[in-house]
Amino acid sequence: MENKMKALVTGGAGFIGSNVVKYLLNKKWEVRVIDNLSTGYKCNLDEMNVDFIEGDICNAEITMEACKAIDVVFHLAASVGRQKSLENPIRDSNINLLGTVNVLEGMRKHAVKRIVYSSSAAIFGELITPSIDESHPQNADSPYGVSKLAAEKMILAYSGIYDITGICLRYFNIYGVNQRYDTYGNVIPIFTNCIYSHKPMTIYGDGEQTRDFINVKDIARANYLAAITNKGTDVYNLGSGSSITINKLANMMQAISKINVEIKYAPIRPADVKHCKAQINKIRNGFGFEPLVGLDEGLSEYTDWFEKNCMK
Repeated sequence: MENKMKALVTGGAGFIGSNVVKYLLNKKWEVRVIDNLSTGYKCNLDEMNVDFIEGDICNAEITMEACKAIDVVFHLAASVGRQKSLENPIRDSNINLLGTVNVLEGMRKHAVKRIVYSSSAAIFGELITPSIDESHPQNADSPYGVSKLAAEKMILAYSGIYDITGICLRYFNIYGVNQRYDTYGNVIPIFTNCIYSHKPMTIYGDGEQTRDFINVKDIARANYLAAITNKGTDVYNLGSGSSITINKLANMMQAISKINVEIKYAPIRPADVKHCKAQINKIRNGFGFEPLVGLDEGLSEYTDWFEKNCMK
């Protein structure tokens, strides 16, 4: 009988991490999770057979031990968000950069050969083109964007020096099951919270700005493909490859929930980009990845989950 693949998922109790864990378990992998539960929820792992370590990747000793007897690291633990990083840039850099170094050192000590890193489109900063490929200039304009880019570069450096393959996936706008409402967060849980609380939705600017939304199930599958496909160290954009205006999104979400609320418009926020869409030819060709969850289907599933789990 073949030995099962063994994964370490950092931040595995979080929104994206728990979906990655679920996908790996469905593929019969053995999974270890390290999460300090600062933004993750242990209940996200209910009924999942995982080796859970409540710990922080900023703790080098705990992180080293977590990497023992592992085949692939899925590195999702992070301090997420532009505004949070502006409020506390030291914490942001400690988690996103120094925490990543701890993970890499743990991999090096225990001869773990592959890491799939959850990066972000925030590394690009102000966008020059509305449709973004991997060669778009990387001019991160927030501590968050800088720390995610620095972690990418650290992984690429370790890959060049040591026997480690690093796959960096640059996420665009992710939504889906286990994503809870956070005023710092994605527009979809913010709008969903407004709808089920019967409060007005606020749209900044004229609402004609576009965003690329990808379902977390597709993100989880992309992580798996990045782990099993025989590709060397590289970076990949990860979005749906399509976009929608915020006005259309707001209308679609009201139609799906069958609840209408007032829409208010506010001045556009500084540094908000007008249009954003991922070019995904590279990940499509490299891993055979294709987004499978349409926005209608994904929003229907998400709003059902949100109503049942977040409106108590």
